[in-house]
Amino acid sequence: MEFKFKVQQYQTLAADAVADVFKGQPKVDGQQFVRDLGAGFYNKRGQAFIGNFDGSDAGASDGYKNAPLTMGSDVLLDNIKKVQDRNGIERSGKLSHALGACELDVEMETGTGKTYVYTETIFELNKRYGWSKFIIVVPSVAIREGVAKSLAITERHFADRYGKRIWWFVYSSSRLNELDAFASRSDISVMVINMQAFNAFDESKSKEGRGGDKTARIMFSERDDFGSRRPIDVLAATNPILILDEPQKMGKKNSATRKAMRQFCPLFSLNYSATHAEHHNEVYALDALDAYNMRLVKRIEVKGFEVRGMRGTDGYLCLQEIKVSKAAPVARIEFKKLMANGSVKKVIGSFDEGDDIYVASGELEAYRNDFVVSEIRADRDGALGYVRFRNGEELRCGEVVGDTVGEDIRRVQIRETIKSHLQKEEQLYSRGIKCLSLFFIDEVKKYREYSVDDGEELTVGYGKVFEEEYAAAVAERLGSPRIGDDAPGSYASYLKQFEPSQVHKGYFSIDKKGHAINSTTKRGSEDSDDESAYDLILKNKERLLSFEEPTRFIFSHSALREGWDNPNVFQICTLKESGSETSKRQEVGRGMRLCVNQEGDRQDVGALGEDMVQKVNLLTVIASESYSSFVNDLQRDIRAELRERPKKVTREFLRDFHYVGSGGVKLELDGEQAELVHNVLVKLEYVGLDGSVTDKFKTEGIRREEIETLPVAARTVIEQKLPLIETALTSVFDGSVLDDMVSNGLEAKVLSNPLNENFGKREFQELWNKINFKQAYTVHFDDDELRRKAVDNIDRNLMVSKVTYRIVTGEQAKEGSAEQLDSKSRFEVSHTETHSLSEVSPIHVKYDLVGEVAKRAKITRRSAARILSEMSPVKFALFKENPEEFIAKVGDAIVDEKATMIVEHISYNRLEERYDAAIFTETMPESMARAYRSKKNVQDYVFPDGTAVKSVERRFAEDLDAADEVVVYAKLPRSFQIPTPVGNYAPDWAIAFKRERVKHVFFVAETKGSMSTLDLRPIEQAKIACAKKLFNEMGDADVHYDVVDSYEKLLRIVGE
Repeated sequence: MEFKFKVQQYQTLAADAVADVFKGQPKVDGQQFVRDLGAGFYNKRGQAFIGNFDGSDAGASDGYKNAPLTMGSDVLLDNIKKVQDRNGIERSGKLSHALGACELDVEMETGTGKTYVYTETIFELNKRYGWSKFIIVVPSVAIREGVAKSLAITERHFADRYGKRIWWFVYSSSRLNELDAFASRSDISVMVINMQAFNAFDESKSKEGRGGDKTARIMFSERDDFGSRRPIDVLAATNPILILDEPQKMGKKNSATRKAMRQFCPLFSLNYSATHAEHHNEVYALDALDAYNMRLVKRIEVKGFEVRGMRGTDGYLCLQEIKVSKAAPVARIEFKKLMANGSVKKVIGSFDEGDDIYVASGELEAYRNDFVVSEIRADRDGALGYVRFRNGEELRCGEVVGDTVGEDIRRVQIRETIKSHLQKEEQLYSRGIKCLSLFFIDEVKKYREYSVDDGEELTVGYGKVFEEEYAAAVAERLGSPRIGDDAPGSYASYLKQFEPSQVHKGYFSIDKKGHAINSTTKRGSEDSDDESAYDLILKNKERLLSFEEPTRFIFSHSALREGWDNPNVFQICTLKESGSETSKRQEVGRGMRLCVNQEGDRQDVGALGEDMVQKVNLLTVIASESYSSFVNDLQRDIRAELRERPKKVTREFLRDFHYVGSGGVKLELDGEQAELVHNVLVKLEYVGLDGSVTDKFKTEGIRREEIETLPVAARTVIEQKLPLIETALTSVFDGSVLDDMVSNGLEAKVLSNPLNENFGKREFQELWNKINFKQAYTVHFDDDELRRKAVDNIDRNLMVSKVTYRIVTGEQAKEGSAEQLDSKSRFEVSHTETHSLSEVSPIHVKYDLVGEVAKRAKITRRSAARILSEMSPVKFALFKENPEEFIAKVGDAIVDEKATMIVEHISYNRLEERYDAAIFTETMPESMARAYRSKKNVQDYVFPDGTAVKSVERRFAEDLDAADEVVVYAKLPRSFQIPTPVGNYAPDWAIAFKRERVKHVFFVAETKGSMSTLDLRPIEQAKIACAKKLFNEMGDADVHYDVVDSYEKLLRIVGE
């Protein structure tokens, strides 16, 4: 198959943005000059010889270069400003000219055809102005090979558009004759060069035999085999236009690379990137948000893995990175930490020499054996840096030790990748679209090994796991009645066509024996410069898209990530810890391009329609970390690189703007008034047709004499609402104007929050009828013996976490905004699943159990020993399940008894009177600031305590909506109260589960940020104790009550 290309408006706009900067420049075709032929003679074909030459070589010294700019800096800057105004970009205050007459920035989101755009720009500049010499500078071998591939496959397309072809080549110091051809040709000539070929420019190092990179030195050295000329001089004589692909990877303003580029004597330079680090004169911007909303890239779905019930017995350590500065190096190490509630979590900390992991971990026993940092060594001479501990253990960058759960999670990642692949593939197959999945690994030996005897290729590790999981997944899918028969051409026949060993393949660097090896990287880079590996990837790019090629799952080294931009990658799975230097945008970037079908047609809006394009083009990222961690980091990365967007004054903007003056005066516009005001503002030229606020308003405000000329109806509305209108327009370019408002006038108002259809569900009605009785109580106090109570409490309530993993799936909202990224709400959780890990390594760490419990509960060792000895053997056996959590919970249970003694003997009596359903709608919040639009709540909105995004209650409601086990729930109103000796108590939630999924179908829950009663006020402790007594001991047997800090905690309780 061949890729097909078509003219797309946004790409043409980007090319025009650059070309229009030079309006007024006369067209000069073929500006000639006399080339330096050097000590030897080079003919037109770049062939060298010494001696006499015949007439056919006459004119061999003719060269062609770019004609100089005829316009001055002022005209250039004025043109740039006009282009910026047209494209909604902030005007440049001055001209950037460090690399030629100007430096123009073009921002193109990954996957939108950046290389296509600057190729089109080359043709446009040649067509309008006659310029023909271009040098494309790239930061890596991967990008260089990708550019070369793009130039090759678009050659016919552009020839059809412009009636001519580009002559191009990739620079090699072993083929310097191509430089003469570049200088002597009259057609469009393009050289592609990676910065390593010239970035060692230094006058003292550019002579033969001096230091610096050998290949880079050639560019600046007088070469005997090049007529005693310097290659840089031959190129500089043509005054080329520099095109910098990913300039942010080429060093800062005064770096060696930047200094070397000045030696090319560029006419001007063009910078193309999705993530510019330094900004010059930007003329076009298509950022991540633009590309997504225009449906130019895939939508992203994320599957994250959260390991719960983690134990601290394995001594887990991962050296993330070593930070180097003028001070001593600092190691960033991921380790396990004992939290205050007894759970164990992975955290990342910074460590200097002399720091103790044991202390940082909260004194986990696994780190007690002298895990004190004794030496930190940064990367040196190609060798990875390391940390050495006082006990002799050594940990290298990226290395993981003590990861007993990691391999199980990798299997789950592979399983979920296959599951997502097959689900998507079934839909894509009928559309003629090949579905590919991409696995990135950190070591070849985890996928492939070679026989010692005969060098035979062996599939091991992840490869074997893949084949096992793939076979099981396909068998399950073929057994489904939905899959249909296996008639020729059907998806079922396609699945049966290939064996598991045929559908996956590894793409790696190759050694001299033809064996796959780990790709190496240079210091400061995560990408390999292995040309052979990228050549293999790119050569098979089209073949991989054919159904005839059995390969659908690809394993590749993570250092080769930059080389993968196949448009039909629909799943990306990283089977390694995410490095701190790898941005999440980099991880997803390899799969953002819109896919193509078997005919090579791009499946864009034109092919699929606006509604379908991102349903078909959905990229699933199977993350190596939790969903929230990955998504938050991804949103932060995108937001950090997002251009600021000017607000637009629209009818909707005016309608939704609410003004609150200092005197409490409230003003707003209804829909009809907003329409009228908007029309007047446009007519009087305070607002442009594009919704922008004009300079007229910015300098003069709304002039009263102009208002007086309006018809009576319009004048009346404008005069009455003038403070609102002026504040609204000013807020578009000066947000501080809103600071003076008494309250936020932009805040949406709550109209109503009625009971919805969830309230009428059978499951909720059954639950509601069990709990809506009003209660009365009697109480008798009796001082009991602490030991007996503690043992009884432990035997009844003690549970420790088993090692489980939770798969959280979420995807991007249909439309995106910068505000969503700011609030980390760009992604929405759609589904969660919880599974247990069956195989967990045995415990080898020794504990002083009696001493640890005594310390936690603040009692004597003797008392602790008596309590432990009287515990149920079943409960005591839980120590082996999770030692740290066992110690914490036994200690806390003893302390909790002290807090509950005052209500030990309370009893409740059910009254005939019931709470009416009207209590749900009796009161309404005054603001929607904390409103959460729910799915399973008995009302449309939940108003959680705390901030709208970060509160425990907000997260709990989101988890309830996403959980498959939950049928319906209610955020109980404050007027639903239980009487206690210390005041009335209102629980937070009533929840009904699916009967077949949990033990406790009906549940009343209290959500708290901390599970320790010591963190609660004594009155609150007593209220909760009374509620437990009522629901769990004296109320309906079908209703259970407890305090939880997360849905995960609730799920453990209802499942026990």
